[in-house]
Amino acid sequence: MTTHNCFKRKELALLISLSCVLAAPATLAQEEVVELETYTAEGQVEDTMGVMPTEPVKSVFGFGKTILETPRGVTSVSADMMESYNITDIDDLVLISPGAFTQSFFGVAGSLDVRGTPGEVYFRGVRRVNNPGNYPTPIGATDRIDIVRGPASPIYGPSKIGGYLNFEPKSARAETGQYLEKAAGEISITRGSWDKNVLSAEVGGPGAIGEKSLGYYIYAETENSGSYYDNSGTDQNILQASFNMDFSDNTRIEFGGMYHEYDGNQVAGWNRLTQDLIDNGTYITGTAQAVDLDGDGYNSPDEYDAWKATFAEGSSNFFVPAGAATNADMDPAWALENVGTTKLKGNQTLVSPEDQLVTTVTTLYFDVIHSVSDSFTITNKAFYEKLENINENAYGFSQFVDSYAFEDQLIFAFEAEHADWLKASYQISPSIRYTDFQQGDDFDYEYFDRRDLSGPSTALDRKLLATVTDSDYSNYLVGDYTDYGLAFLADYTIAENLGLLVGARYDYLDMTSTSVGEKIRGTPDSVTASETDDGVSWTASLSYTLPFGLTPYVTVSEQATIVMGQGSEISPGLIADGNAIADSELEEVGIKGSFLDDRLYFSAAWFNQTRTNFSAQDQVSNNTTESEGYEFETRFLVTSNFTLTAAMTHLEITNLTALDGGTQFGFQGAGDLTGVTDPSLFYGYVMQGLTLVGNETDALKSGIPENMYSLTGAYDFGNGYRITASTVHADSTYSGFSKAVELPSYTLLNAGISYNTDTWSISLQGKNLTDEKYFRANFPDLFGSTIVLPELPRHFVANASFKF
Repeated sequence: MTTHNCFKRKELALLISLSCVLAAPATLAQEEVVELETYTAEGQVEDTMGVMPTEPVKSVFGFGKTILETPRGVTSVSADMMESYNITDIDDLVLISPGAFTQSFFGVAGSLDVRGTPGEVYFRGVRRVNNPGNYPTPIGATDRIDIVRGPASPIYGPSKIGGYLNFEPKSARAETGQYLEKAAGEISITRGSWDKNVLSAEVGGPGAIGEKSLGYYIYAETENSGSYYDNSGTDQNILQASFNMDFSDNTRIEFGGMYHEYDGNQVAGWNRLTQDLIDNGTYITGTAQAVDLDGDGYNSPDEYDAWKATFAEGSSNFFVPAGAATNADMDPAWALENVGTTKLKGNQTLVSPEDQLVTTVTTLYFDVIHSVSDSFTITNKAFYEKLENINENAYGFSQFVDSYAFEDQLIFAFEAEHADWLKASYQISPSIRYTDFQQGDDFDYEYFDRRDLSGPSTALDRKLLATVTDSDYSNYLVGDYTDYGLAFLADYTIAENLGLLVGARYDYLDMTSTSVGEKIRGTPDSVTASETDDGVSWTASLSYTLPFGLTPYVTVSEQATIVMGQGSEISPGLIADGNAIADSELEEVGIKGSFLDDRLYFSAAWFNQTRTNFSAQDQVSNNTTESEGYEFETRFLVTSNFTLTAAMTHLEITNLTALDGGTQFGFQGAGDLTGVTDPSLFYGYVMQGLTLVGNETDALKSGIPENMYSLTGAYDFGNGYRITASTVHADSTYSGFSKAVELPSYTLLNAGISYNTDTWSISLQGKNLTDEKYFRANFPDLFGSTIVLPELPRHFVANASFKF
């Protein structure tokens, strides 16, 4: 079998990490540690963990407002918080942020579901190439994560209505490093359960090119880790660098990039899903009937088709409703042999040793910032990102992506004082973004249940994948599109307390996409669509700062969204039908407050966000939903030593396409085919059908708990020791849209202890300390009745770091 794994050996990243250290100036040899100190007035409580949201956050609107001043739901998570609470992937952000619970994307934490809908990922305020689950978005290289609920600023372009994550990389410290008298850095090693091994190194400091002052920051990380799940693991390298140079008193440049290579695999979870499997771990065993005719160990599409030709005349695996099927409707060829039961462990999942998810991402940026005057700035932001991905799963799904995007934003930002009572800030931004894509996937023979998880993957369940033969794809798309945009944003302060923020954007898209017939199963004729389309986005917010620390606000927005697939591709069908751009609406009413000299912060909001055109959707990364709910967040700096945070989310999500059409297509499981008394009669094949939707209750989406609660606390003893604890509670939910299998509620408890000196720090973190048994739904609308991901049991992570 041909492998597409071109991953570089881990020694490369280790060499890079050590080179970062050795390349630092000779001043690093001195024992003195260079740190930026935080000075506070006498008696004032100091925020040593960066918990309180008092710093300007430009990733929302670009005006440098604090979170308190921003009329939108925003949560900022600092590097210190991520380290203290062992936040290692974006799924962990539910500890800190409301509205951040995310369904499983086959075990890959690529992006969050924000308020119940797939979100997007931004890098320094620019949208990245689409990544719902092509690779886990790295956390360790990040200085701060901003979780923005609701659509992006008009300046940033078309975006999804739910929200997005903006990553400020550790490289962003280059601006700070420029003013350090000496270089400084850190080396860190992390070990954990299931052979987790991570080594990182970072260094930043001042420099010069000729007479021009320069600040730099370099971060490198390498990981070679095992996994709780059988046949699974992670190898990855990350290298980030950023530089900040002053050309003159008025002009500076910021440039750098990130290189990330990831080698792992997806984890679909448990197959042959029943309520008994969830409640008691009882799994139906048995082997599927042989399909491999030539004995090569793989089931090719031709062999599957020959097998299907043996089915009895008139037999069908499609039922409406699913409960109408009976034992008599099951073809003998679908039945398992040697049927029995066993107790299944959480680590026994639908992963084969041959499965791979290999991704290389290259990200570059180059910004020029020119201050015309104290009140007028011109910024040009250039951004490039390339994504190469191969994804292979023996049970029958494969995909490749080869896409890149280039974006250039020109931003004119200026301030004006129109009267003593009226101050304003403005942004005007023309932009252009070009995306080139090539994407193919293979899912026509995706038979989850043929694999018996109590044993290894065999020729009975392994499919000959399209990415191996470079043929027989289900989809194969090649194309490009260009987005020409013009945006305007204005922020008014009226009589000091009243705030009005308004903005609008116009996008004109020129799109071409071709479905390459010769690569697709059955070699149909190629289909090309080439059209132009446009979209309008706008936002308006009104807020008022009350004299006793409260700021109520109202926000309404209408947002244009480009309907893209997993590799930023657009299908010819969407282009030809005029559905490549979708419209969404947001209504949000909230209140924020800061009390006790900015030691107590809270925010609360009610929201309703809706997609307004049902026919424009991508089931994987941008489906058509309405989300309504309310959320609450608070942070309390009790003393300089003691901090608390809490979050709460209530959320109801409606599948608008299902409600409008009266049905929802999905893979059917044992809980759906209630008329079939023995599910082993069909586990050798795949059952599909339509779930009938008669009212809004039927149309409610599953997989995301209706209520979520979290609480964190940290106490610093002042002598180098710090303890942390956190808990998350999630309501029970259903694994799939048909609500056939219920996943239990759960409460997780995490805790940790650390010790820090000027040069050394060590920590030990424990997660899921009570060893709670819990699950995460996997594509609830489509696959929820057939697969589910068992989550991690109790585990530990230890870290040691040396600062120089």
